[in-house]
Amino acid sequence: MNIPTSTGANGTVTLVGAGPGDPELLTLKALKAIQNASVLFVDDLVSDEIVAFAAPGARIVYVGKRGGCKSTPQAFIEKLMLSAAREGETVVRLKGGDPFIFGRGGEEVEHLQAAGIQVNVVNGITSGLAAVTSLGVPLTHRRHAHGVVFVTGHAKPGDIGTDWRALAATAHSARLTLVIYMGVSGAKHIQNELLAGLPAATPVAVVQNATLASQRHITTTLGALAGAISEAGLSSPSIIVVGDVVSALAQAAAHPHARRTG
Repeated sequence: MNIPTSTGANGTVTLVGAGPGDPELLTLKALKAIQNASVLFVDDLVSDEIVAFAAPGARIVYVGKRGGCKSTPQAFIEKLMLSAAREGETVVRLKGGDPFIFGRGGEEVEHLQAAGIQVNVVNGITSGLAAVTSLGVPLTHRRHAHGVVFVTGHAKPGDIGTDWRALAATAHSARLTLVIYMGVSGAKHIQNELLAGLPAATPVAVVQNATLASQRHITTTLGALAGAISEAGLSSPSIIVVGDVVSALAQAAAHPHARRTG
């Protein structure tokens, strides 16, 4: 495959969602972008199998972004992308999940567009969806939930973060499923705050490494959440799902053909 070379004009940047990890969950558009890139800036949560789709002559730059671990500063990543685009490269910023769901894609688009760089975005399957689907559980089910809320458990430094008590009250009255990203390290605080508005018996599932061979999960209740995570030794990256839809796990176990196959 031919790799575009510098022409003296600005190149392009494409933010590509690599999905939750399973390479078979890539979209065709994402695959095409990866294969056509001359340089890829790759997050920690992107699997090696997906990176392997890059063209043989492409330059791979790993720019780790993982909660609770040493990370490449966001400003430096944006500087690298801008520099490569100005050199005429075909740049792909390869992110786990979806670039616009807690992937800081919005910040990157704003920075690049302000510098006059063309930016495209290719959506990926977000881990909050893939995690529960891998268990055979729906995020919404008309007997259990009228909607779903995606929320981060990791606040920006200096930000007061999510008002968990208000969210719990809304989830209880409106029958919403809560899908919490990056919440494992703060699980005890999240649990205590949610208990102000949700019953302790509310079903909860925690899924680590969704869709990968290393996937693990537990089911518990909101009242036992933090202790269950600690006992199971679950860590990041994990998704916490709170709501009555989790009770469908028992039904899914009785009907294994309904589970996603990988």
